[in-house]
Amino acid sequence: MSDAALLAWQSRLTAARAQHRRRTRLARYRPYAKQLEFHENGLTAQERLLMAANRVGKTFCGATEMALHLTGQYPDWWPGRRFDGPIEAWAGSDTSETTRDTVQANLIGPSAIEADWGTGALPGDTLGRITRRMGIPDALDTVEVKHVSGGSSLLGFKSYDQRRQKWQGTQKHVVWLDEEPPIDIYIEALTRTNTLPEGGRGIIYLTFTPLLGMSEVVRSFLGDG
Repeated sequence: MSDAALLAWQSRLTAARAQHRRRTRLARYRPYAKQLEFHENGLTAQERLLMAANRVGKTFCGATEMALHLTGQYPDWWPGRRFDGPIEAWAGSDTSETTRDTVQANLIGPSAIEADWGTGALPGDTLGRITRRMGIPDALDTVEVKHVSGGSSLLGFKSYDQRRQKWQGTQKHVVWLDEEPPIDIYIEALTRTNTLPEGGRGIIYLTFTPLLGMSEVVRSFLGDG
């Protein structure tokens, strides 16, 4: 092999390794203590809140947990809730644009670059059929996710500006709300997890900075204390 051919081969190999690394972030997730405690509480709590300052990893923590439930690729160290088979889930934020730019981006990858889908928390080789949301550029509506059992989970993207009626519907195994929701949206989303077709309850969790102060949602978690 000539020097030029060797350099070209090394360049392709380096690029392939980098691409593989970008599309397998889930396998390298290692939570810090607060995130690990949050995940562990999911084993016993139907409702959870990770409330913290900006830029400390709340959203990717939420995205990673969602990815684990959708794929069933739970690592040996995982301390939280586990589902045995494919699930149905919702993930959302306050507006359609925020859902696209934060929730969707952390789960799927950059919204406007289809070639980079699969570089978020969901591994690239788990993404199945994807439908787009009407009226919002680059926003997705639903994503099928391949599960280790051989079936597929279904993830739907939602937003609070759709109003409470759009949060009615069928039972969901998991609901993730990034940014604080209005209390009526929260109650409607919680209701979706109260019963599951196979029995038991699902889980709902929130990740946000409390910009609205001592709201009804925050008080419901903190109680009188």
